[in-house]
Amino acid sequence: MPELTPRRRLLVLAICCMSLLIVSLDNTVLNVALPALQRDLHASTSGLQWTIDAYTLVLASLLMLAGSTADRIGRKRVFMAGLIVFTVGSALCSLAPNLDALIAFRMVQAVGGSMLNPVAMSIITNTFTDPRERARAIGVWGGVVGISMAAGPLVGGLLVESVGWRSIFWVNLPVGLAALLLTLRFVPESRAAKARRADPVGQVLVIALFGSLTYGIIAAPTAPAGETLLLGAVSLTALTALLVYEPRRAEPLIDLRFFRSAPFSGATVIAISAFAALGGFLFLSTLYLQNVRGLDALHAGVWMLPMAALCFVCAPVAGRVVGNRGPRLPLLIAGVSMTACGVLFAAFEAETQNATLVLGYVLFGLGFGFVNAPITNTAVSGMPRAQAGVAAAVASTSRQLGQTLGVAVVGAVLASGVGAASYRTAFVAAARPAWWIVAGCGLAVLVVGVLTSGAWARRTAERTAERLESAEVREASRVSA
Repeated sequence: MPELTPRRRLLVLAICCMSLLIVSLDNTVLNVALPALQRDLHASTSGLQWTIDAYTLVLASLLMLAGSTADRIGRKRVFMAGLIVFTVGSALCSLAPNLDALIAFRMVQAVGGSMLNPVAMSIITNTFTDPRERARAIGVWGGVVGISMAAGPLVGGLLVESVGWRSIFWVNLPVGLAALLLTLRFVPESRAAKARRADPVGQVLVIALFGSLTYGIIAAPTAPAGETLLLGAVSLTALTALLVYEPRRAEPLIDLRFFRSAPFSGATVIAISAFAALGGFLFLSTLYLQNVRGLDALHAGVWMLPMAALCFVCAPVAGRVVGNRGPRLPLLIAGVSMTACGVLFAAFEAETQNATLVLGYVLFGLGFGFVNAPITNTAVSGMPRAQAGVAAAVASTSRQLGQTLGVAVVGAVLASGVGAASYRTAFVAAARPAWWIVAGCGLAVLVVGVLTSGAWARRTAERTAERLESAEVREASRVSA
């Protein structure tokens, strides 16, 4: 990629952030619309889980393929294809006649979304080559998640109450088209120096692993024990096959050598934990505010604004802190805040009092606002630039897998606790174990963040980067010879 002027780099960052905005906004807005979907499409709790998880599951399954494909055939080309598919999928979702069709069209959306976030992050990484400038750019990138959280509840609530839930997908259309035209005009093409070959076996194993695991968790409360055990066996078999097969490939879908870097491995675990907490938090909060308190979508969105506002404010601050002082402090703040939020709801039933409910939302917003920048920066900063797309895709996959599992596990726990009772009478007691899961995810962020942000961890990252670069040089020499 040619060296760009500062103004052009900022423009590229803005275009990439537009893609993140529509992908992130879509999830936030949809959470606010869940009760309306439940009424209009007669959806069960598991049906609501699938409207979210079908999207995040396909994203998680295809992100690494999209990242490596972009490195191979061109990041701009794949990014533009993603914008087209995502925009078309959004239009189809707005026309869905029933729940099954909506879930299918959400999967179409996800195919496009898989070509956006990791590829955009790879474009940013190769555009901002200075480490501090890159950390600040990633902080802005993380701030867009905060913007989507701040705008999502209000925009979603307003649209659901005034027009209907179908209109939440219309928001993506003008933004997607604008991002497509701007990308065509201003984003330069780039690709890895050496093209990576496709790994169809690895891709099938990833889909089998994520799909069987998610389906098994969601179906567990109502499915026969034998079916649940079978799905668990499929997950375990697919995981074992991945661990055995991938190291034997010269260019695997998942380069397991990345995980020799303690910061990279830590960032993966932290991403899964933090986004599992986010998925569970949004799922529980939306159903509680509308189905228990009886609020409409707009007022539910207003109640969630403290969380969203803190995400928006803290994300760019976290990016600057990571650039100047490293990831440890933001991860400490994130872990402590998210753990405290989960404990507040699980042990003290924070949702039953207005003051503690707002405090819980503030704590979660503070924690989640600080967690995104260190995840992304740690995942890509220690890797060779030629593999930035793959490294960013692994980080993005971890996020989507975490959110998928968070909604699946928390929804399954909630469904088991509520049973045949109504949400209004059984929700608080049924949600208590789910809130302990959110607290456990926050604690994982704290512990893993401390363990993988020290000097020894940085040394493992340096050694891993050196080995990867040496391996690339040897492979290039072998090919040229």
